[in-house]
Amino acid sequence: MSLRYSAGVLLFRRTAGLEVLLGHMGGPLWAKKDAAAWSIPKGEYEPEEEKPEAAARREFAEELGVPAPDGEWIPLGEVEYGSGRGKKQLTVWAVEADLDPAAIVPGTFEMEWPPRSGRLAEFPEIDRAAWFDLATAEEKLGKGQRPYLGRLRDQLGG
Repeated sequence: MSLRYSAGVLLFRRTAGLEVLLGHMGGPLWAKKDAAAWSIPKGEYEPEEEKPEAAARREFAEELGVPAPDGEWIPLGEVEYGSGRGKKQLTVWAVEADLDPAAIVPGTFEMEWPPRSGRLAEFPEIDRAAWFDLATAEEKLGKGQRPYLGRLRDQLGG
């Protein structure tokens, strides 16, 4: 069993409260799901070939089609989740910025669809993005990424 490495950027903004930007996972497997079907913009990297922060910047741009914002990168640390061959270590930074979800032009990926059809289809990495308060984000995010919401709250002093 080998660990896979992923890095990402969690955008936040201060409105009436604290909000985070999440992306709804693209592709047919997630199309009709909402709870636990959203993600921090992130992606895999090879630690021997790329530093986690560089990977987080690259993946943010690939998934959202816009560069990662400038500003202070607040380290939120690592979380391991998944099991077996799907075990992943995710490293995340928080950055304060206000990004209009309408400005997002998601990257794409290919997969065989329908299953066992032999046909490759192209799907968006994320099919939409939205801002959520932390309580709503807790429901939307996949379980393995939820610890970052508490870490963000702690870093910002409540």
